[in-house]
Amino acid sequence: MVRALFLSFTLSATAAKADPAAIIDVMAERGETGWRFAVTLRHGDTGWDDYADGWRIETLSGEVLGTRELLHPHVEEQPFTRSLSGVAIPAEVTEVMIRARTTVEGWDRASFGPVLLD
Repeated sequence: MVRALFLSFTLSATAAKADPAAIIDVMAERGETGWRFAVTLRHGDTGWDDYADGWRIETLSGEVLGTRELLHPHVEEQPFTRSLSGVAIPAEVTEVMIRARTTVEGWDRASFGPVLLD
């Protein structure tokens, strides 16, 4: 099992967004049917108009390998963890990034990682 906690952040040169979702923990585990990722997010969800609605796994070059849709706000559950199983990671990929999305901000330019895969 691989566990990443605040390893590093890739930040854009543009101004920070008002309310991005913060990825505070990532666990990655190789299984028989692919990789399982558990991602912990924190966001100031206010209800259906503004909430963290997804996260995705990307290669360092930006190729999306898997996406976890979040179907409802988590106003009373912060931070919260959701997982995605069966993610196919090409054998040559040894590091991935995790990126979060909110209903207001969209996909955040900042990402969590790299998450090392062994």
